[in-house]
Amino acid sequence: MINALLAKTQFGDLSGLVTQLQQSGLGPQVQSWLSNGANTPITADQLKAVLSNAQVQEMAKHLGLPVDAVLNMLAQHLPNVVDQASKNGQLAAQ
Repeated sequence: MINALLAKTQFGDLSGLVTQLQQSGLGPQVQSWLSNGANTPITADQLKAVLSNAQVQEMAKHLGLPVDAVLNMLAQHLPNVVDQASKNGQLAAQ
C-alpha cells in the first residue's frame, strides 16, 4: 500500500522517500531499517518535521485520510516496509 501511495507522489517510490529521510537527518534510523538488526522506530512528529506540508497533504488526499492518520500510518509501518524491501543494505528495485 505504501508503494502504491508513493507512486502517486513526487517521491515516485519507496527509494525516493528513504532518500529524503536520509538527507533530512534521519539517516541513522533509516540505516537501521536497511541493516540486519532491530529497526529503530520513527515517530509521526519526526516525519512531520522532515516532510513538507504539501507532501503530507498529497499523500492524505490520495488515501482519503486526515494528515495525522497518514503520519501515524507511516510511522507505524515504514520501518518494517523498508526492512522487508531491503537486501544487503540496499532497497530492492521497485
